[in-house]
Amino acid sequence: MDAVFDPWSPEFLADPTPAYAELRERGRVHWFEPTQQWLVPHHADVSALLRDRRLGRSYQHRFSHEEFGRTAPPPGNEPFHVLNDHGMLDLEPPDHTRIRRLVSKAFTPRTVSQLVPYVEQLASELVAGLVAEGGGDLLGSVAEPLPVAVIAHMLGIPESDRAPLRPWSADICGMYELNPSPETAERAVRASVEFSSYLRELISLRRRDPSDDLLSGLIAAHEDGERLSEQEVISTCVLLLNAGHEATVNATTNGWYALFRNPAQLAALRADPAGLVPTAVEELMRYDTPLQLFERWVLDDIEIDGVKIGRGAEVALLFGSANHDPEVFARPEQLDLARPENPHISFSAGIHYCIGAPLARIELASSMRALLVRAPGLRLAAEPERRPNFVMRGLRELIVEM
Repeated sequence: MDAVFDPWSPEFLADPTPAYAELRERGRVHWFEPTQQWLVPHHADVSALLRDRRLGRSYQHRFSHEEFGRTAPPPGNEPFHVLNDHGMLDLEPPDHTRIRRLVSKAFTPRTVSQLVPYVEQLASELVAGLVAEGGGDLLGSVAEPLPVAVIAHMLGIPESDRAPLRPWSADICGMYELNPSPETAERAVRASVEFSSYLRELISLRRRDPSDDLLSGLIAAHEDGERLSEQEVISTCVLLLNAGHEATVNATTNGWYALFRNPAQLAALRADPAGLVPTAVEELMRYDTPLQLFERWVLDDIEIDGVKIGRGAEVALLFGSANHDPEVFARPEQLDLARPENPHISFSAGIHYCIGAPLARIELASSMRALLVRAPGLRLAAEPERRPNFVMRGLRELIVEM
């Protein structure tokens, strides 16, 4: 695979869609030497492989590192892997099934629906603050504090303890990028240790004095005598925080940047927010996908378009490319906030479909409505700079004015 796919170049990060189009034209699967992965760019293949039980987020439920032909992670990275490997995202059945079932008892649709007034009020207050300042950084003022506050509120993390949450999350999520550096690993390990230590203390408090928060619910959740272990509770809380706000932050800023670059669509949204906000949320998630890639291990041999991919290989499912596949989306490079059918896979699919998707949609819609109502003249004040990340695609800041 030549330089068509170059996830470290500023040009690619600015707009990967031309590279994705060329990948799709060249075929259904491509070997990428720098990361030793098979790239899968088509929607049909990505969607099917997300549901294919011959692939998994982990292989350790079936094989040792040696049996799978892989090298064990460096011992110094163990705190990160202990934290990561006990969360639903990186588990396979039967552990994934058990944990997701127990988490679902505490993370019910009713719990989420009860949050709507809180989310809408918080979004309105954050936007009011931005308006009072006459503008500023939409990321720092609205996009970031909203989902962080919501998930912290759900978990029962006191406001006085919330400042380190976003830095911890950012450092941990750095490990999900392609070929993370030793420095990235060092930051992730430190954040894993500190975040786990904090949650262990909070769990101890909740065991002595339960509340009506999600953390207490996770501690109490049980079925047929089964409960979550302390490590599983910790890993679940970290996963809910990381997944619960990283994607929402980036979806918000990517989305508004896309709206500013498509003034006719923004004008249509302002003219009919009640009618367009629901489909706009879906279209903006598709148009500039916050999670560009999802990795899976090949547990049993598969074949894609005549290419045999053996056990032990890793595939990189390109969500960003799949969401622009013309076989599924008419005029995929065109932003269409009223797009009637939108089977994007920004929330994944199969057993790893995002458990927080309903909450993310509520947050995105609430902040969008608040900005449309309270800041009807919102406009871009400075061209933003992309974060140097590929997998979790976002902006460093988004400076706006009224």
